[in-house]
Amino acid sequence: MENFKLLDYLYTLDISPIYINILGAFFFALTITLISIPKIIRISYRKQLMDVPGERSSHTNKVPTLGGVALYFGIVVSTSIFATDLGVNYSFFLSAITILFFIGLMDDLLVVAPDKKLYGQIISTILIIFGSGIMIKSFSGLFGIYRIPYVVGVLLTIFVFIVLINAYNLIDGIDGLAAGVGIVISLCFVYIFYRIFDYGIGILAISTLAVLIGFARYNLSKKFRIFMGDTGSMVIGFILTFMAIRFLYISETSNLGLKTGPVLLLFIFVIPIVDTSYVFTVRLLRKRSPFAPDKNHLHHQFLKLGYNHLQTSIILVLINIFFIFVGYYFRNIEINKLFLVFIVLSISFVISLRYIVVLKNNKNISL
Repeated sequence: MENFKLLDYLYTLDISPIYINILGAFFFALTITLISIPKIIRISYRKQLMDVPGERSSHTNKVPTLGGVALYFGIVVSTSIFATDLGVNYSFFLSAITILFFIGLMDDLLVVAPDKKLYGQIISTILIIFGSGIMIKSFSGLFGIYRIPYVVGVLLTIFVFIVLINAYNLIDGIDGLAAGVGIVISLCFVYIFYRIFDYGIGILAISTLAVLIGFARYNLSKKFRIFMGDTGSMVIGFILTFMAIRFLYISETSNLGLKTGPVLLLFIFVIPIVDTSYVFTVRLLRKRSPFAPDKNHLHHQFLKLGYNHLQTSIILVLINIFFIFVGYYFRNIEINKLFLVFIVLSISFVISLRYIVVLKNNKNISL
């Protein structure tokens, strides 16, 4: 009898479908990830689908690399159920991430040539541009540039997708960092898209947040550790970039009153952007190919200072959060001034970190 009274009470509650979709998307995506990852780990050990540590590896034992499979299915299933308008308004989105999923999966299992991964990223981006019309159309006055010609906008959008996808992939070098940064960026987009009433993309952001939280639980585990692999980093990197371009598109074509969108995204993606910029700069100064692998990433600098993986990930995630708060606080100043704030803070961060590392190395040599 009590059960019927409870049901009657629940039916009388006037709960907005928006909140039902939010909770449903989060818990559905999280549950799929938490259930599927242990099974993927067991299969990986049985079939020896593992990452073998090498010279550049930050780990010493074999670790399963197919965490991206759980991330992909968690996001796809959750958004298909709860983001009902996503497929209508954003044609080819699922096709685009599916292409990247299979390319990443092949790379994790068999190793795919870098140029083929690049082609996959370009094709996926083109599907989004011409399927949904979402692209960069303006710089909002940054460098004095407002409207961008159509062809330039298409090429610039492809370039931004490629840069951010691979920048996100590059930070996936230690436990917890890619997941932590992805969680922070996803939280930003949850806030942004619900503030501007874009509920379809808001559900996508929530689903991405949920699968990354579920993945982090195992990525940071000592007994049941798993990596997201290229499958996960490319899919998550693409989705985060898609949400960034969608935010730019809305801020450029609507009356949001926000004039600093392009630079705000630099603050949101600060760790992937600064890490990639720093690594490429160091390689070029040393007359090496910017694509040559090394141990000059930001996380490597903190590891040299004696921090472990978890400590390094927490520090870099906190730095990302700090930049986001700074960008949000100054969001209404003139866009070129905000860009200058970003440049000054970024360079100061990199120089300070490098100075501390060199200072410690010199002390160790003197000892």
